[in-house]
Amino acid sequence: MPVIEVEHLHKRYGEKVAVADVSFTVEQGEIFGVLGPNGAGKTTTVECVQGLRRADGGSIRVLGLDPLRDRAEVRQRVGAQLQESQLPDKLRVWEALDLYRSFYRNRADIDELLSDLGLIEQRNTYFQKLSGGQKQRLSVALALVGRPEIAVLDELTTGLDPQGRRDTWDLVDRIRDRGVTVVLVTHFMEEAERLCDRLAIIDRGRVVAIDTPAGLTARVGSEHRVHFRTSEPVEDAWLLEPSEVKGVSRDGAEVTVTGTEDVLQAVLSVLNGRKIPYSALRVEQPTLDDAFVSLTGRFGRPIDERSS
Repeated sequence: MPVIEVEHLHKRYGEKVAVADVSFTVEQGEIFGVLGPNGAGKTTTVECVQGLRRADGGSIRVLGLDPLRDRAEVRQRVGAQLQESQLPDKLRVWEALDLYRSFYRNRADIDELLSDLGLIEQRNTYFQKLSGGQKQRLSVALALVGRPEIAVLDELTTGLDPQGRRDTWDLVDRIRDRGVTVVLVTHFMEEAERLCDRLAIIDRGRVVAIDTPAGLTARVGSEHRVHFRTSEPVEDAWLLEPSEVKGVSRDGAEVTVTGTEDVLQAVLSVLNGRKIPYSALRVEQPTLDDAFVSLTGRFGRPIDERSS
């Protein structure tokens, strides 16, 4: 039985439709991603799931409970790291955890949690003295301090540098290892591909696809691309001879050959067989970003951008 069931969710703010029609299920023990551009309706969706907002239509069940009618019980069993959270500057790390811990009946051991999340050395540090990555880890610790069955992590790595982002990805894996089901809201393609067992792509308030990252990527086909430059002429007809090659295009001095997953070997066979020197060789495989563009008609968020 799914731990979260969302059917035909609708939510509007005045004349603005934030969520037009969203349905999905989340299975116990998985990392389920909610992926989409800013303003797509991702955060509104998960806030309705948590009982923080009242939906205008549809139904939601979380651990068999109604998140509004059974709000108190849902909050005991679902931990949330919100998109933006702020604590008093002079609150120490252990004090924040001790405060939040008092809200729950099933309480985690503070030092064990700090150790698991790499914050034990910051136990007595004021919130204002924490780095961005440490603040994110603290927000996750606060989400886990009540030993939840489900953790909702919203835009977890926004604003972090590349190393901080990857450290946080390892943290998400460790959360799942603790037996917690994770709902991960993100607009970063690499993050979704790296972490999630399944993904719901939301665009303009609607679910446009639900599948594994590999399944979504497969929807755009299996075309691979080989790019290279040569110092000597190479005829298109030569490159089109192997059955693995489906097309050849040029952009100035750069040649691009498309084909099956074996297209690289075919291109190298042609170039080496005719003793044509080449440089700047690179291979591109279909990516989740390709799938996102195919499904929504617009680009996702590159991994190195920052939110305002």
